[in-house]
Amino acid sequence: MASASDQRPRIVVLLLLALVAMLTLASLGIGPVRLAPHAVIDALLGGGTDVQQTIVQEIRLPRTILAIAIGAILGLSGAALQGLVRNPLAAPELFGAPQSAAFGAVLMIALASADVRSYALPAAGIAMAFVSVFVLLGVTGRNASLLLLILAGLAISSLAGAATALVMNLSSNPFIVLEISFWLLGSLEDRSFRHVILALPFIVAGAILLMSRRSAFRALSLGEETAQSLGVNVGALRLSVIAGVALGVGGAVAVTGTIGFIGLVAPHLMRPLVGHDPARLLVPSALAGSALLLAADIAVRTIPSTSNIKVGVLTSIIGVPFFLYLIVRERRALGGGVA
Repeated sequence: MASASDQRPRIVVLLLLALVAMLTLASLGIGPVRLAPHAVIDALLGGGTDVQQTIVQEIRLPRTILAIAIGAILGLSGAALQGLVRNPLAAPELFGAPQSAAFGAVLMIALASADVRSYALPAAGIAMAFVSVFVLLGVTGRNASLLLLILAGLAISSLAGAATALVMNLSSNPFIVLEISFWLLGSLEDRSFRHVILALPFIVAGAILLMSRRSAFRALSLGEETAQSLGVNVGALRLSVIAGVALGVGGAVAVTGTIGFIGLVAPHLMRPLVGHDPARLLVPSALAGSALLLAADIAVRTIPSTSNIKVGVLTSIIGVPFFLYLIVRERRALGGGVA
């Protein structure tokens, strides 16, 4: 008979699924034309008026699908990276992966090698995200301290940001520069099924790769030597996580721009509910990421403003104070509770 501790993660997953479903209905119903939940369901099933079907199926559904998928891969990537380096502050944006992916995609746009709906964008984003995480883990080593990880991640993020700014400065087309500027803020606005088709294969591939190594994360939490004695190839695990994060984050950034801190916040929200087992944390973190990005995207559509607020701006405004709080908490823990 399953114990209460075994049942808790399942209950949390079910509750998160219900929350994501409710937020999905809200996302499909909220906009310049408000639709009640029953009208949304009717439109999804082919009922209602032609206008309602167009609004729900062609305008809002792609945006909602991307919010679910991108939030999930960001939350999953954060949990996987935290399990890999055994550090609770690890996240894709702290390792410079989204910023590097953005640089790769921006470079493609600025060189007129691809438009915003070309497969060259996710390919370039994935390549640069892979390089950033690989370089960070290579520079910091296996047992890097928290300070070393943060400093190396900051250096990579700064380099990627500077390279992106340089590409924009050297671009002779002001319309491309304007397009890149808005795109880098991170947004799900005006996304179509073309964007879904563009990003989803890479996101799914990255998620499958990360989920396939979930048992290895549990062994790795006992230490690298113990994990190796249990038959875990730590080098292959590290490469799998890098590839999974690069695929998922690169594909996401290629269609939405940089959306930060979902990968940091989601695992921390779930850890008190499901425990510190990194294998159990993956699925709840993915669902929490979906819920967070859906909620943020709903919020930017409901906050009164003269212009559309970008969802990446909102997640950063919430995420940065959360990150600072985590650093203070970590410092107190290392200092034995002394502030």
